[in-house]
Amino acid sequence: MLKWFQALMPKEDRFFGLFNRHAATIVLGAEALRALLEGGAATPDGCRRLMLHENEADAYAREVLLAVRRTFITPFDRGDIKELIGLLDDAIDQMQKTAKAIILFEVEAFEPHMREMGDTIVQASKLTVEAVGLLSAMQQNAARLNELAEEITRVEEHSDEIYDLGMKALFLKHRDANPMGFIIGAEIYDHLEKVVDRFEDVANRISGILIEHI
Repeated sequence: MLKWFQALMPKEDRFFGLFNRHAATIVLGAEALRALLEGGAATPDGCRRLMLHENEADAYAREVLLAVRRTFITPFDRGDIKELIGLLDDAIDQMQKTAKAIILFEVEAFEPHMREMGDTIVQASKLTVEAVGLLSAMQQNAARLNELAEEITRVEEHSDEIYDLGMKALFLKHRDANPMGFIIGAEIYDHLEKVVDRFEDVANRISGILIEHI
């Protein structure tokens, strides 16, 4: 009966616009992160831009949570809406934590595998923004949404492989003379890995929403 009643009631569709803007901001954050991993003069500007995008994403997330409280009929389950925007926000929050670690340790040169992980972050962000854009018509887009979730998972698995190779190379580089260099490098690798993990969390939540609502 509840589903029948909800089908007759007008839904507040602005959620999808907020999701789309938040996801687009994540792509900008991912691109800023990738740019700063080039090192040198690009690093401070990349960190600055990333912080600005994170603040913008926070504003969209707050707007979604406020809309959940004020909207009678939501496009899908309120709990799913709050969890999805929270996971999206976690992705760019983790990017910000990466930038903060880079600033803290005054890192201006980055390993090749770090830049490769940055590439996977940009790739995952673009897959995510496509997936989020399809949620407004999830029944029609179910097949593509499932494909995107699987692609994000594959990107995360590839990122794990890069992480392992990077950590091994970092150890070999610093094991004899510079343990602090290894510690700092490992910290940055850990943050980068967590960014990709957060995108996989988003993909898993989208898959769960599809199962629940189709």
